[in-house]
Amino acid sequence: MGGALVGGLLASGFATPDQIAVVEPMAERRAELALEFPGVATHDVPVAGLLAESDRPAGAVLAVKPDAAEGACRVLGAVGVTRVLSIVAGIPCQRLEAALGGQPPVVRAMPNTPALVGAGATAISGGSFATSGDLDWAEKIMAAVGSVVRLPERLLDPVTGLSGSGPAYFFLVAEAMIEAGVQMGLTRDVSRGLVVDTMLGSAKLLAETGQEPADLRAMVTSPAGTTAAGIRALESRAVRSAFMEAVAAATERSRALIR
Repeated sequence: MGGALVGGLLASGFATPDQIAVVEPMAERRAELALEFPGVATHDVPVAGLLAESDRPAGAVLAVKPDAAEGACRVLGAVGVTRVLSIVAGIPCQRLEAALGGQPPVVRAMPNTPALVGAGATAISGGSFATSGDLDWAEKIMAAVGSVVRLPERLLDPVTGLSGSGPAYFFLVAEAMIEAGVQMGLTRDVSRGLVVDTMLGSAKLLAETGQEPADLRAMVTSPAGTTAAGIRALESRAVRSAFMEAVAAATERSRALIR
């Protein structure tokens, strides 16, 4: 996800290569990033003064494993980073603030994997010391890889259960539909192409018309028709309830991770 952000920031014009520095302790990955983003400085550890800017606070994006987040923040605070945008799952602003020391602006973000192709959905929340300017800064960064909404931090767990985990739900549906097409006699390549295009087109229709999903579903569902038969089969197996339970279970798991 960190690499996707670097690519998005460069592609959007938010920053030029000389304005970005990447800290990556793994030598192999660091070499890959250097090749992928020419002109972007790569380092194995944060260096004092590396992120200093003359006209605005030195900011860093924290994209590490949860168990490394607080240690990384202590290092960032020591080298002069004064505000942090964290895309680390499950670590609240308060803990990151304490690790940074003082009263640092911290913004938490919950992106999802479509950010890898510039089509992510992200929610951001400011910590105790984050100002509207800090939120603007964080939003501009995350907007480089998709859409952004601002929410209170207490709602990041439901966001995790819905949009954070959501791509996996869609991939599971796609997997099942592709297999169903194969069982009905289509080749796997044809079935996959039809499913992917159907999902893309349906999402575009939902986004561009502004109509409610139930209304669009009704447009496709003729009385006693083929779609009605398919919907009846899905409803008989409580698919709607299963998705609601999936979001609830993922939300509760997100809450449990920070205890």
